[in-house]
Formats: sequence, C-alpha cells, structure tokens
Amino acid sequence: MQKIGIAVIHGAGIQKEDFAEILICRLKEKIEQVAKSKGLEITGEEFVFIPIYWGEVFHDKELKLWEAVQKGGPLDFLSLRKFMIEFLGDAIAYQPTDTHYQNYERVHETYFKALERLSEQVGHDSPLMVIGHSLGTVITSNYFYDVQKVNDTLPYIKDWLHGASPLSKGETLASFVSLGSPLALWSLRFYNFDKPIQVPSKDFKNHYPNAKGGWWNIYDRDDVLGYPLKTLNHAYDQAVNEDIEMNIGNLLTNWNPLSHFQYVKDEQIIQFIVQKLISLHSSL
Repeated sequence: MQKIGIAVIHGAGIQKEDFAEILICRLKEKIEQVAKSKGLEITGEEFVFIPIYWGEVFHDKELKLWEAVQKGGPLDFLSLRKFMIEFLGDAIAYQPTDTHYQNYERVHETYFKALERLSEQVGHDSPLMVIGHSLGTVITSNYFYDVQKVNDTLPYIKDWLHGASPLSKGETLASFVSLGSPLALWSLRFYNFDKPIQVPSKDFKNHYPNAKGGWWNIYDRDDVLGYPLKTLNHAYDQAVNEDIEMNIGNLLTNWNPLSHFQYVKDEQIIQFIVQKLISLHSSL
C-alpha cells in the first residue's frame, strides 16, 4: 500500500502542541466519507499526518519578554500588546542572522526532525504534502528553498541532509497548500524575489513520474495577512498552480481580518485538501 505523508505547520502566535489535532481528525473523517461515496479503494491508512510544532522555539522567550516589559510601569492596550509579542514577535524572531544556529536554524531543525519521523512512518521515499498556515507558509518556503538550493553558504542544512531520507530532503515534495500566506510581504526583504520553491520538487518525477501534485495558495480578500502569489512576478506565476480566493470563517469572521485565524476550521478548506489528497493518491 502506497502511503502519503502530510505535514501540517502552524502560523504565528502562541500555539499548543496539539494545534493540528482537530484539522487532522476532520481530514481523516472527510477522506473516509469521500472514499465511501465514490466507491474508492481507500481505507484512510494511506494518509499519515504529522504536525510541525515550531512554536516551542519561541514560546518561553516570548513569555519572559511579556513579563519583563510589564516591569517598567503601567502599559495601555495590554491585550493588544500581548498579541503583538506573540504574533509579530514570531515573525521578527524567525529572521535569519549571521550568527550560527539561531532561531532560523532552530525552527528549520524542528521541521527537518518532524519530516524524518514522518518518513519512518510512511516510507523514506513516499510523496509529501505540506499544509501550511500564515507564517508556516513562509517557513515552509524557506526550508524547501534551502534544501533545494543547498550550497556552501548553508552548512547547517548540509549536515542534516547527509544520510537523510528523500522525503526529508524535499525530493518527494508533491503538493503544498498555503493558507492565508503573507509570503508576498516577505518579497520586500529581497531585491530580486524571483526564485520560488519547486512544487512538485525537481526530483519528484524521478520517484513518481505520473503523479499529479502542485502548489495551491488560498486566501480571503478580508484577510490582511493573506495575499495572492501568482501576481508577484513571472517566476511565482509559473511556480504556483492557482491562487484561490475563498470566503473563510463564519458570520462573525468571514467579513473582516479575523478570517485569518479561520482557515484550518473552514469546511471549504477541508474539502479542497481532501480532493487534492485523493487526486494525488490516484495518480501514483
């Protein structure tokens, strides 16, 4: 039985270790429903999920920072300030530095180790789909960019990849679903932001010549942190299969920026991901 590994990576803000539990349960239920309704020979065991919990890298430091800044005297808008430390703090802390093994590398090491565990469960050369939300989409892009463009300036990734599985190396990256991605904002960090990751990876066809994967970017027009990607430049237009605008959330959130936090709960998203998973499995 050919298995597919699915990595789920969260966005910015304080997250619990079980952040992906509800999403994974709903995806499994929907896969079973769809397979049964279409008479597909799918048991559900073909799809193995793993969460990538990178928030632990920053969690304790952000709590200590929050305690420290309150010692200077009374502050207004405490709830908003706490949100900024937890949310914006992740994005600032994640930026790469010239010093070896700082937060950027620590987050990517968490990513790598999760993929290694996943490869043990599904097979070292099994197809990989990544479901990323918010800052998790940027981390995914950076991780696979470093893997796919490995060179002498990235010794940290070279050490990890020595003897690693094809899945962990990104060779079997088949699909990427980016949800509420602020990757467009990250383009401002680079003079030429024209080297997106390849999805499927350039080596994927060597493992699965007939498989159908791709990169789908989903955003809500009311989400001020989620943006289309194909319009950034020609390279991203070619790299991303489709920008898909959806109205995300419920009556309280689907018309305002709070929609940013509703992607992983939205039934449309669940159905879309299941459709792509079954399509990938059928093409293997």
